[in-house]
Amino acid sequence: MTGDAGDMVLTPRGLRFRGRLYPCAIGRTGVTGAKREGDGATPRGTHRIVGMLYRPDRMAPPADWAVPIRPGDLWSDDPRQEDYNLMVRAPYPWSHEALRRPDPLYDLVLVTDWNWPRAERGRGSCIFIHQWRRPGYPTAGCVALRRDHLREVAARIGHDTRLIVP
Repeated sequence: MTGDAGDMVLTPRGLRFRGRLYPCAIGRTGVTGAKREGDGATPRGTHRIVGMLYRPDRMAPPADWAVPIRPGDLWSDDPRQEDYNLMVRAPYPWSHEALRRPDPLYDLVLVTDWNWPRAERGRGSCIFIHQWRRPGYPTAGCVALRRDHLREVAARIGHDTRLIVP
């Protein structure tokens, strides 16, 4: 899986995109072809970028198609619920992840089509591309970049951009 010129390709040295190599972090258990909810792995495959979310109180829209993250925006990660692997709103009594976090990790989020739009229960909720905590610090399965690199990538992607994880 080498990808087209406009694709982001995960390599052992980082995320390759438009002639640049960006240091990145991936899931704490590495890459897998058998992704399951909570396994900490980044799923192997070709994933389309289907959305861009951002914190309007912390930054200007990074692209004209970016959607603001509002207070109460959540992402359901409860495979028992109909809303599994979809954005939901608070109050939401089942397992979820807050999109509006006190830390900057989700100030800008690229949403992939992993297990979406018709989620297979237990196969894992959304894989995002978001800001890393620090270099080398693993994610729960997402791909994470340095803040300035994430903003640069977000400004250059299009609706045909894919994340390729070999």
